Amino acid sequence: MTTWFGKAVGGVVGLAAAGPAGFLVGLLLGHQFDQGLASGRGVDFSSASGEISRLFFALTFEAMGHVAKIDGRVSEAEIREARRIMHGMQLSPEQTRAAIEHFTAGKDPRHPLAERLSLLAAKLGRRKDLARAFVEIQMQAALNVGSIGGEKRRALWQIASALGVGRAEVAQIEAVLRVRALGESSAEARPAALEEAYRTLGVDPGASDADVKRAYRRLLNQHHPDKLIARGLPQPMAGVAEQKTHEIRAAYERIRAERGFR
Repeated sequence: MTTWFGKAVGGVVGLAAAGPAGFLVGLLLGHQFDQGLASGRGVDFSSASGEISRLFFALTFEAMGHVAKIDGRVSEAEIREARRIMHGMQLSPEQTRAAIEHFTAGKDPRHPLAERLSLLAAKLGRRKDLARAFVEIQMQAALNVGSIGGEKRRALWQIASALGVGRAEVAQIEAVLRVRALGESSAEARPAALEEAYRTLGVDPGASDADVKRAYRRLLNQHHPDKLIARGLPQPMAGVAEQKTHEIRAAYERIRAERGFR
């Protein structure tokens, strides 16, 4: 069995979630996943793992190509972003060609993306964290090349819907990614960063301190890596869960610093 798919999926998820550092974490976790596949140990869903990994990898680029083409033209920036992800995954020439073929296939209006996404959704079953991770990759790729127009946003919603990720979750994913991009490095970014922090926690700026605290604790409980793994999250996704809890804490600390509560 070829055992590079775990590293590829772990790498692309890590890269999308946290840049080069996230890629390295994802690559390591993915390598551990591959070792489990090769040895028959440590695999949550037995022989289905390889099929899910291959489908996840292929659809990552098929969906990316679809979103890039949806407004009629694939820009140079979108091509560079797809190449950046391929390069970050450290694919072999053969694997890179496969990724490009999937990206190209996704651009074709006749490509059965909806059916392919339905197949992935069926394979994932109740593993919603993997579905969210897939949507995060697509959203990050779109955000990295500029503003998201109406057609691209609808395409992203359709991809998310096919995998059972609701619009509220998509909005929260986008908010988290924007908070990461904005940071707090400049005075100009502070108002926008505060607004995105509220979105990350899913609360209104007019919410009480108690409501903010409750939302924070609820999200931490939902995204804590150990709890997610106990619920069935595959180990290669642990890096994404850890990054998510970091972002939730960062958003909470941003709001807490602004309001001055303990």
